[in-house]
Amino acid sequence: MASTTETEYAAFLEKVKRTVYVDNLSPQVTEPVLRTALDQFGMVKNIQFITNYIEPEHIPKRALVEMEDEEQAKAIVKLIATCPLMIVGMPRPVRACAAKVEMFEDRPAKPGRKIEVRWLDADDPNFEVAQKWKKIDKRHAAEARFLLKQQKAEEEKLAKQQADNLKANFAKYEMIDAIMADGTAARLAEYYGLNLRDEA
Repeated sequence: MASTTETEYAAFLEKVKRTVYVDNLSPQVTEPVLRTALDQFGMVKNIQFITNYIEPEHIPKRALVEMEDEEQAKAIVKLIATCPLMIVGMPRPVRACAAKVEMFEDRPAKPGRKIEVRWLDADDPNFEVAQKWKKIDKRHAAEARFLLKQQKAEEEKLAKQQADNLKANFAKYEMIDAIMADGTAARLAEYYGLNLRDEA
């Protein structure tokens, strides 16, 4: 007979299978917005945003989205991989992949696994290894900050281009409406022998 710990962990593994990891979300994305966007692909059971402790401001959000079943989760991953999906904010295509056990902050302890945490003295054989990992971690954090800064700059540039294009197109439509309203179009049509109603 399986212990309570083993039963809980087995249930957790089933949850992982039907969960999608979604990142590159706009900072403006909230749980209701994300739920509405993904509900069209199946039934969203739960959304858990992942806290970023390194760069909390102006950073793309990440979330774990639990679907009703594993097939729905796979369908979302497959669809987002082939068709860009943008949810609110600047042009920022959302990315998705199957969730992994390590992504869950509230994951239960794996049966039979024991984690030991302790301080290391400078004369400890593992001290140099710990220092090495600490330096690697700092370097990765600096690289992540740089890449996020570059990504944000590119997104802002693309957002400005799209806003300028929208503004230019709107100005064209306003000019066409003005020509239609003041009779210029009718006079031109008469001059060239065109029937505006037929052309429309």
